[in-house]
Amino acid sequence: MEKRRRIGAYGVLRDPGGRILLARGSEACPCPGVWQLPGGGIEHAEHPARAVEREFAEETGLIVAADAVRAAVADVAAFPTDGIAVHTDRLIFDVEARGGELRPEPAGGSDAVGWFTPDEAAAVPLMPFTAELLGVPVSPLPAGLPRALPPAPAAPAADRRQRFAAYGLVTDPAGRVLLTMIADGYPGAGRWHLPGGGTDHGEQPAAGLLRELVEEAGQLGRVVDLLAVDNMHNPAALGPERRPLDWHGVRVIYRVRVDAPTEAVVTELAGGSTARAAWFAPDQVRGLRMTEVAARATGQRGS
Repeated sequence: MEKRRRIGAYGVLRDPGGRILLARGSEACPCPGVWQLPGGGIEHAEHPARAVEREFAEETGLIVAADAVRAAVADVAAFPTDGIAVHTDRLIFDVEARGGELRPEPAGGSDAVGWFTPDEAAAVPLMPFTAELLGVPVSPLPAGLPRALPPAPAAPAADRRQRFAAYGLVTDPAGRVLLTMIADGYPGAGRWHLPGGGTDHGEQPAAGLLRELVEEAGQLGRVVDLLAVDNMHNPAALGPERRPLDWHGVRVIYRVRVDAPTEAVVTELAGGSTARAAWFAPDQVRGLRMTEVAARATGQRGS
């Protein structure tokens, strides 16, 4: 079965009574009749926060401002007739209404919008990620769903890549920070970076980070919380094949704790992209050549 990846951004908007706004999928959607948080796919080079604002306007008629990211989850939908399995990484933001008039998307992806308490939402068909976020029982989708593949993106004019990854601000009980050095031949070679990397098909972001932590540094960690979403667009990146790429990276950053640190050792499973791994005391971090995201996460550069 062919494996595909997509990234989506969704918003949690509450009314003064605490109810949450949901949108119902139209007949044009893979899951018609099923309710979910408003949102949808992130376009190439688009910041996830801007994507949720755009999708909210399209699906609900409301103008919103994205606030903090509250969750990052993933799921896989199988389309056996087409022989395709679609893995979707979903970023969920808190959003604040700034204007507009509530309405469903004209001839688009939503045919109804409405406000729900968790109990009311539990009584209608829900996308599993929405049910999980609302804290209500996750039920299987109705029989025959998903019905159709999400719209395929237009063929890019250049070699264009969009990648989802999970990274960690990793510390130990002594307050040291774990960093990894990017190997030669990869963008950012020779700079210290946050541990982590791309997630596998069907893998949850937090689980992918903990796997990468073992592969890149030989450490067993636990995720404490989700810190931020980082967006990076480089239209002229040079990939490991030494071929220019229009590169769009969407990266979630977690706070991770290693309770029983050991010497940081790169394993063969890291795949060659990591040259070294090491623990650094706070005063040693200053002055290191770091990637932009690592510098911001460690407080060496303003966010």
